[in-house]
Amino acid sequence: MRSLFIMRDMTKRRRGTPAGKKADKKTGKPASQPTGKPGKADKTARNLTKTLLQFLHGKRYKPSSSSELIQLLAIPEVHQPLFQEILNDLVSKKELILQRQNYSLPSTAELATGPISVHPKGFGFVKHGNGPDVFIPRHSLMDAVDGDTVEIEINPVVSAKGPEGQVIAILKRSRTHLAGTILRKTGRHYIAYAPLLGQDKPVIVKAKGTALKEGDRIICKVKEWRNADDIVEGELSRFIGHISDPSVDIKAAVEEFELPDGFTREALDEAKEYGNKVTAKDMKGRTDLSDWECVTIDPDTARDYDDAISLTRVEQGHYLLGVHIADVSHYVKPDTHLDAEALLRCNSTYFPGQCIPMLPEELSNELCSLKPKVKRLTQSVLAEFDAQGNLVDYQIHRSCIKSQKRFTYKEAFQVLQNKKKSPHAPLLNLMVELCNLFKQKRMERGSIDFAMPDDVVIVNEKGEPLKIERVEYDITHQMIEEFMLKANELVAIHLAKKGKPLIYRVHESPTAESFQDFYTFARSLGFSLPASPTHKDIQKLFQEAKTSPLLPQLSVSFIRSMRLACYSSDNIGHYGLALEHYCHFTSPIRRYTDLIIQRLLFDELPDSADVNSVATACSEKERISFRAESSVVLLKKLRLANTHFKEDPTRIYPAIVTRVKPFALFFEVPAFDLEGNIHVSKIGNDYFEFNPARMTFRGRRSGITYTAGQTIHVRLDKIDYILLQSEWALVPSPDIKAVKRGLGAKPRKL
Repeated sequence: MRSLFIMRDMTKRRRGTPAGKKADKKTGKPASQPTGKPGKADKTARNLTKTLLQFLHGKRYKPSSSSELIQLLAIPEVHQPLFQEILNDLVSKKELILQRQNYSLPSTAELATGPISVHPKGFGFVKHGNGPDVFIPRHSLMDAVDGDTVEIEINPVVSAKGPEGQVIAILKRSRTHLAGTILRKTGRHYIAYAPLLGQDKPVIVKAKGTALKEGDRIICKVKEWRNADDIVEGELSRFIGHISDPSVDIKAAVEEFELPDGFTREALDEAKEYGNKVTAKDMKGRTDLSDWECVTIDPDTARDYDDAISLTRVEQGHYLLGVHIADVSHYVKPDTHLDAEALLRCNSTYFPGQCIPMLPEELSNELCSLKPKVKRLTQSVLAEFDAQGNLVDYQIHRSCIKSQKRFTYKEAFQVLQNKKKSPHAPLLNLMVELCNLFKQKRMERGSIDFAMPDDVVIVNEKGEPLKIERVEYDITHQMIEEFMLKANELVAIHLAKKGKPLIYRVHESPTAESFQDFYTFARSLGFSLPASPTHKDIQKLFQEAKTSPLLPQLSVSFIRSMRLACYSSDNIGHYGLALEHYCHFTSPIRRYTDLIIQRLLFDELPDSADVNSVATACSEKERISFRAESSVVLLKKLRLANTHFKEDPTRIYPAIVTRVKPFALFFEVPAFDLEGNIHVSKIGNDYFEFNPARMTFRGRRSGITYTAGQTIHVRLDKIDYILLQSEWALVPSPDIKAVKRGLGAKPRKL
């Protein structure tokens, strides 16, 4: 800000008249503008140049136009022509760079181009070749939005968290339309909140005579990404529905995240041409395994069964495991309409009660789904393991199976618990036996087992949330996961040995610095760790925490400290699984990468295929689908919480403190699986001091302490569907011994 003050002081002294120039007696303006090259003799020019360069060298400067610089530096009108001359002169001397009407300083920093991924909190990442993603701070985005193709300047100094950069140009906008929700009316127009832009970037919407109201969900066409007032301008394109209507939640998410919904007529025709059953022609050249005991095990609501398991004990007490995967590559050929549609999506997107599939239902729910009692085409990984779980040999075949039973996880678990009879009980018990051997092997190589339950939102046909169902990560989930992991690993090793340019599923190793917050958090929960923990120490920590109620908080904190897994043609290994070779092969109905792997296995991938670009596209679409799914799930949870709030606004809920920051207390409300926070000023009638070493709040007067893992009690005060936020108040513990999960408790009568 110093340069701005210098400018104001200078203009006050000069009263708006450049040195050496006489003012016009009638107007008070200079009779003529200074001429000649600035910066040599004219003191005003020197001051202007100095002020400009100081401002440009500022840490938060982003490339700006001359009019923006004039506004930012408060250049008086009388000096503006001179200021423009200075800009021109600096450009001619190559002391400034003029690019797309924006001025910036020349730099020796590396430049890169790529799509930007913008986090809801405002910062972003740009993929930089095969290297680590480049972090873009919020102030360096230059109005880029998620998905834009940008040119960035990478700082030469790399921090402990990786490379950092700034956007210097937006080369291509990712979209022409925005999804938003009307906040209020202003004059003849409306102000809308667009989740893609965040709360700090409201959108002015022109509705052209259409009456809108607060809470209306709309799509608007962007007219200006940045007007003179630094506001996005849009024009109403179409109306989706009102925020109070849960039946349009998924429709709104599809629009907001621009998810492809529906298939072309050509793609549907291609899918229908295959009919609904396996033919003799389809069986040509395949290994017929239709008399094998194969079963599928999936969630209750699953309709696409893309994996089946067989397992027998063979000679010497060895195990013969069969992982049979739907052969989607038989139906979805390269350069077809079906292939184009699948690549456009890259994956299926799963919402509560509804799926946006990667493939038409004629394939995803029928011909490619390993339904019981019917023949289906598969690719089978047949692997033999010794009594200790070591691999002896393996084969990969194009095959045909006939699943004998479609189990749900719940049903399979009941059989294992002897609560339900099944002719497949011996098979399930043998699967548990091999699963435990695989788990032991995974632990030995350093993989960390979280075994966290999953909370699933159950909705009715209107999209109204009915309840949150907790799905425990029991042995049935574990054994299917172990068998899929093993098949994925074997396929990756197999293709790598053949020198195939495959798409790996990679997970970069985190830096020691990125784990510091996790170490502090773990210690604050009461777990012991050495000064410099090793991977084995972390593994031991999670083993000890398995029976602790603090395991979910510990697991979430650990996951937050790591980078996200993604797809890459460059094999850097998978840190989380402690594997050198890993790919995705087992879900080709819902993941395009798996379809590519299937083609590679039997030499059906065209030489022209660019696996690197496919890996990048699949990583990006996976991220978008995750954000879309998360936004709808969060809204459904808020709707459920609001239903309970309307029934009884005084109800108290138990909550678990998850994090303590200098400014707020963060917690999770298990009843709705929602995270909330309370600002430190609203914690209680006391002054609470933050202890960074212990990550706690302690009341100076009362001595009351709040720490991670602690149980507190809260009351819901407000739900905001538009901003996807909930507000809570900290309350005294209710006068009962326990509060049932999901029901809350009545407050004490005082």
